[in-house]
Parts: sequence; C-alpha cells; structure tokens
Amino acid sequence: MAQIIDGKQIATDIKTSLKVEAERLFPLVGRRAFLTVVLVGDDPASRSYTRGKIKACEFVGIDSDLLEFPSSVSEEELLKAIERLNEDDKVDGILVQLPLPAHISKQKVIDAICREKDVDGFHPLNVGRLDQGYDCISPCTPKGIMRLINSTGVETEGKIAVVVGRSNIVGKPVAKLLLQANCTLIQTHSHTRDLDSITRMADILVVAVGKPGLIKGNMVKKGAVVIDVGISRCEDGLLHGDVDFESTAENASFITPVPGGVGPMTIAMLMANTLECYKKRNNIL
Repeated sequence: MAQIIDGKQIATDIKTSLKVEAERLFPLVGRRAFLTVVLVGDDPASRSYTRGKIKACEFVGIDSDLLEFPSSVSEEELLKAIERLNEDDKVDGILVQLPLPAHISKQKVIDAICREKDVDGFHPLNVGRLDQGYDCISPCTPKGIMRLINSTGVETEGKIAVVVGRSNIVGKPVAKLLLQANCTLIQTHSHTRDLDSITRMADILVVAVGKPGLIKGNMVKKGAVVIDVGISRCEDGLLHGDVDFESTAENASFITPVPGGVGPMTIAMLMANTLECYKKRNNIL
C-alpha cells in the first residue's frame, strides 16, 4: 500500500521556514516583501483562491494587497494597471488571477508583467530561461510537484518520468524540471496512443489533465511515485483527482491525495517565488 505524500503538512513546513526567512530579510531591506494580486470579476473559485493567497502572505510575513476590477474592465485599462505595478518600486510580485474574461487576452496580460515581478513564472522570458536550464522564476505548481517528489527521498537521476498532460501551466514546465533532475522523460497528451503501456513504464508518474479517474491502478508500475495534479468536482459533490486513488495506491510506493496533495504546495511556492523576487530586486543572495 502506498505511503501518502502529505502536501498540506509539507506546505505548512515550507511556509514556516519562509516566515523565518522573511523575518531575517526585513532589517536588511527596511521593508517587507510585497505581493499584489489582481482579481478581475467575481468568480467564486477565483475569489476563494485569492483569499488563500492573501492569508498565506499574512502567515509568512509578506505584505500584500488585492487590486479588484469588474469583469467589464477593458483590456487596455487592465494593462495600464499592470504597467503602474511594474513601475511601483514597493511591489516585488504581481499575480493576475486566472481565468480572465473572454474579451481580455490572457497572453497579453502575462506578457505585460515584468519578468522580475512575475511570481507565477509564466512570462515568456522566464519560460525560455526554464527551457534552457537558466536561473529563473519557476511556475508554482511544477515547483511544488518537485518538492513533493523530493520529500519521498526517491532518487530521480536516471528514473523514467512520465508526464500525462502538456499544458503551459503544469505539463510542459514540470517536464523541464524533471529533465533538469536527470530523469528520462516521456510526455503524453490527448493524441497519445496506448497510454496504459506508457504509464506502466513510469518510476515517477505526474498526471495533470483534469479528467477524473483517468489513471487506474493497472496502469501504474509497482513502486511508482504518483503525483495527481487534477482536481474536479464530480456528480457526487466531492473533489476527485485524475488518478483513481484506491486502485493506484495498491501499486504505488508514494501517492498524493486529492485534496491535500499538490494544491497546498502551489500557494507555498507562490510565497517562495515572492521572496525570491524580493531578494533579487534587492540584490540579496
């Protein structure tokens, strides 16, 4: 039976460590790190995620504010607001909560955030630097996934890692991070044939497609580390991952639960990225 990777506890430990780091940095800079979260519209899920991020800032000791716009805001007005945040020297990190209304280009908004304040790690220059293995701000969820894998103590070097999904937010960047960890990488997607035979090769299996129960136990190699990124609310009213937990746990050595696995790590890594931007902007190693 697999050992559960407790993402909630690991995230709490990381935030506690970051709190100590934030206290150490404060007298060196003379102010606390500052994160601005931009929220467009009143989507309940987005508002809930935003609250979680602001609450995490309070715990770690990062100053923050929430900049809210109605869903009717024009793209031009939103881009001008981002430009002002770019120029505001007290702001170390800028996060625009996704999704955005259909009339606003997500890519234009991402491109408008200056790379040095891009705590999401989505700016093309950060993406390019990640692709080439250079120092950069890594996207929060992939960064958190790597911390979860490392927490198991399983050596990544030379292991076969299979990533199911190729999104820009999770699939592609986590593949790059696994390559940097010296894994042998296989990436699958919606056009992959015979998925079962590929996932059974994985020593490390990361699943991020948003299809509840896609991966069953018979698709997983004995002893594999399984990271379930998917989270969907199903007809039973409960949250389910992309991995069928019960059957997969019979074969895996380690597995993340849903909820309580990858989700808490995303916010913890957002806090880490904010402090990283803060330190770089103030030339602190």
